[in-house]
Amino acid sequence: MAEQLAPEPSHRIRALHTESTVTVYQAYTPSLGLPAARDGRFPAAWKRSRMTWIKPSFLWMMYRCGWAAKEGQETVLAVEISRAGFDWALRHACLSAYERGFHADQAAWKRELQRSPARVQWDPERDLWLRPQPHRSLQLGLSGEAARRYADEWTVSIRDVTPLVHRIHALVREGDEAAATALLPRELPYPADDGLLASVLPVRRGSGEVVRGVTGVPEDIETVTG
Repeated sequence: MAEQLAPEPSHRIRALHTESTVTVYQAYTPSLGLPAARDGRFPAAWKRSRMTWIKPSFLWMMYRCGWAAKEGQETVLAVEISRAGFDWALRHACLSAYERGFHADQAAWKRELQRSPARVQWDPERDLWLRPQPHRSLQLGLSGEAARRYADEWTVSIRDVTPLVHRIHALVREGDEAAATALLPRELPYPADDGLLASVLPVRRGSGEVVRGVTGVPEDIETVTG
């Protein structure tokens, strides 16, 4: 009998990661992306005063940039950053949108938003055809101190993976799903214990009540799916 796989949690960080780093993806114009990949760091033209969104999910990045075909997103970068920095951002993040029951009220959420240098969105994961999946992946927005640390302290390496993007997309168009899948980055569940996601993970009790994320979710609680 074939082994039954456990159902995918509705919210989870899946990422290519090592003991000390995690890889996230961004897409830029060639004029910014190519110098960043060449030098292994973001150039002065990269505005540290603006919010920047990083995606641990390669396929969600493909959905966002249209396989590097959208204007202004023709260069896809794999940015390897320190796990210490990534975890710092998560611990200092809030949800990007108001969630009734999770936040005391909209005023409380707005106060969190104003003081948090990072924010989280949970968006449907994508498959090779960029179709939405039942489970969600994380997008992490960085601003202020978090954006500056990301660009100048946390970044370990920057690679231009646009050729890989084009190769995988060509295989998808040819219908060679197995070959395309084999080229995808190996994204595994990211360790998120010790309350790492407590401030950004809405969960719903069996009664329907929405509460903040907890470690060791009891049986009558499930993560909110949308």
